Amino acid sequence: YLQEEIHHEHDFAQMVGGSEALLAVLRRVDKVAPTDATVLVTGETGTGKELIARALHHQSGRRARPLVKVNCSAISAGLVESEFFGHAKGAFTGALERRIGRFQLADGGTIFLDEVGELPPETQVKLLRVLQEQEFEPVGSNQTVRIDVRVIAATNRDLQAAVEAGRFRADLFYRLNVFPLEVPPLRQRLSDIPQLVMFFLARYGTKFGKRVETVSRTTMDRLIAYDWPGNVRELQNVVERAVVLTPGPVLELDGDLLGPARPASWTSAAAPAPPEPEAGLAETLEEVERAHITAALQRSGGVIEGPRGAAGLLRLHPNTLRSRMEKLGIRR
Repeated sequence: YLQEEIHHEHDFAQMVGGSEALLAVLRRVDKVAPTDATVLVTGETGTGKELIARALHHQSGRRARPLVKVNCSAISAGLVESEFFGHAKGAFTGALERRIGRFQLADGGTIFLDEVGELPPETQVKLLRVLQEQEFEPVGSNQTVRIDVRVIAATNRDLQAAVEAGRFRADLFYRLNVFPLEVPPLRQRLSDIPQLVMFFLARYGTKFGKRVETVSRTTMDRLIAYDWPGNVRELQNVVERAVVLTPGPVLELDGDLLGPARPASWTSAAAPAPPEPEAGLAETLEEVERAHITAALQRSGGVIEGPRGAAGLLRLHPNTLRSRMEKLGIRR
């Protein structure tokens, strides 16, 4: 039941990058993940808020239990309460059988409330009670259901402004905002773009059965110069389309795949362009793998094994990671 919303396995390799902006967020994830504190993840659309939620769950004591995702903006207002808390048979017209809600499905684990700022006011009241009491009554039932659930919420809205405007309850905001985490937009992570490009290039090259192995310098420069209003998700989609359209081993962008580059004054000194490669080619997969492993080692403090070791972050066996480090000339 609702298995598509229950996550047991997570692909943390998608958290690609070694920029200080990203590592600062991941360090905060490491601090709060082992606790049961409620976390509010904020950031623009496409920045990877769900990946942060998955990391929080995976590094918690609840990782063996479900992570249940609820997209609050995708549920019609009249059905939110039933989706959250379930309903008894006959609770309303069309309720032909008992339904278990998302909070009960997440019992013992974590519930991820995506786009929590879209919740209607009446549901905000009931969510506040769940956060305070860890109990609720399904729709049409007088039986109280007790649960043990950690709540992670995410939004791309300014909830503080919504509170001031009267669109979001102040008491609920403070309950959710116990530990805030802001995910930086891609324009603040320019040095991560080459790694992200090669990560998605490898993924879609494999998916489509195409041997696209490198990126032209001109293309990489354009990708770094672009403002990415849709953030990592937009970059992912651009690389996917480019892989489909590229006939040879070198990724090239058609002119209509990107909008205009950002003004030169926006360019970050902390995000240098990739080094000039041989034969006019930019980053190689080996160079990106080296940077990805190095970033994981930095995050783990040089530790390879254990629940917070680099091997666990990269989802590799420790011996496999040591072998890759030796091949790539990486030393701790």
